[in-house]
Amino acid sequence: MKASFYVTTPIYYPNDLPHIGHAYTTVLADVLARWHRLKGSNVFFLTGTDEHGLKLQRAAEKKGVKPKEFVDRMVPEFKKYWRLLEISYDRFIRTTDVDHEEVVKKALEKLYSKGLIYRGVYKGWYCSSCEKFYSEDEYEEKEGKKICPIHVKELEWVEEETYFLKLSAYQDQVLKLVRDTDIIHPRGYAREIASKLEKEGLRDLSIARPKDRVYWGVELPFDDRYVVYVWIDALLNYLTGIGYGRDGRFEEYWSVVHHVIGKDILWFHTAIWFAVLLMLDVPPPKKVLVHAFIINRGLKMGKSVGNVVMIDDMFDRYYSADSVRYLLMRLLNLEKDVEFDVELLDNMYNGELADTYGNLVRRVGVLSLKKLKGVVRRRELDEELSRTSREVIGEVLELMDDYKISESLVKTFDLLRATNAYLNKTKPWEVEDPEPSLYNAIEATRIATNLLNPVMPSITKKVADALGFEIVEVDKLKYGGVKEFLVKEAPILFKKVKSRTS
Repeated sequence: MKASFYVTTPIYYPNDLPHIGHAYTTVLADVLARWHRLKGSNVFFLTGTDEHGLKLQRAAEKKGVKPKEFVDRMVPEFKKYWRLLEISYDRFIRTTDVDHEEVVKKALEKLYSKGLIYRGVYKGWYCSSCEKFYSEDEYEEKEGKKICPIHVKELEWVEEETYFLKLSAYQDQVLKLVRDTDIIHPRGYAREIASKLEKEGLRDLSIARPKDRVYWGVELPFDDRYVVYVWIDALLNYLTGIGYGRDGRFEEYWSVVHHVIGKDILWFHTAIWFAVLLMLDVPPPKKVLVHAFIINRGLKMGKSVGNVVMIDDMFDRYYSADSVRYLLMRLLNLEKDVEFDVELLDNMYNGELADTYGNLVRRVGVLSLKKLKGVVRRRELDEELSRTSREVIGEVLELMDDYKISESLVKTFDLLRATNAYLNKTKPWEVEDPEPSLYNAIEATRIATNLLNPVMPSITKKVADALGFEIVEVDKLKYGGVKEFLVKEAPILFKKVKSRTS
């Protein structure tokens, strides 16, 4: 029986075009989806857009259009960029989808009927960009003003009647999940949440907004004067996407769900989400996979900060989706922020993609066509290259299953470098019988290309077609497994970029 794997991205606010911060998270989720497909699993990959709330209401008002018209214009832009980046999602969910709004209402009805929602008054400092209230120890103060630490903008004072969700009743259960399980990865983030829970507790959450302030949202099923707080609406998309309350996919996929998120939304996806799931009698997620930021000029990227790098900028410089995907995953660091450094990216692109991988494919292709008319048969296997390939396969399997994608790429490129060194040593362009050398070089290239496929799906397929092999499931990847290569061409995979400092 096939294993199953369910991976989600956060659903993004379509108030502006996606940038490489969005791409960082989405490519990571896509690589995991493709990796598990390569392992033979049944995969469901969910992404989408979070279309309700004050932030989008105001963005639409600025444009002079209704919110639904505004989001209907923006959603195709997200889908366009995800196509460009070859994001292989199974569903693109919108919180304005009818089935999702029905799930939100049913969930809120269930919580209300269980006595977990009550009426009250809320007072606090609010960031419309985060759609979040900030407590005293969370916001920053500059020149007497309360400032959002994420968007570096002044907070608004909000005081209103609302409905609260009794999160506090689930504090002990949530703390136990955070502290005593491996759901949150890396574990440093779990310690951060546990510390906050122990210090501040799990406070009841305002889950409604009066329509006279925020009219753009899902109506509360028990009081149509209010709409549901956008974060509760948004989190429930993970249930909607796999048929919660409607079909059997939910049982298959929920037990293996992996939420891929940035660290800025950690609290909502752990403390709050775990409590909501407990209230709904739904098990917690299998994994919440958290990554740090790509920062620019020392700050998280954001339009309000003015340090955004757009996806188009990356394509203009590095030419293809595969190159952009590779560079984002080489930068990937779950625990530490990474500074956006064009010189570093240029060096990775030129040194690793063009010089190591691209040059190797070109060399073996040209030599096979010139020396053997493209027909390269299996002869004696090189022991050292065979051993290196087996070791790399094993190491990459472990690293990918531990979400260490950047490290797995380094290991795979170690194999590619070893293969280039092997060619330099055996000199198939000089010897009378070049076939053993070329077979081993192409076979090691095949192993590396298969391992790179989840990160670079198009270029690896191009290499496979050119050198005459197939992309296969990982458990079938064995050195010496191909009897004959029918090489068709020697493609040039990457055009070098000129350094800005040169």
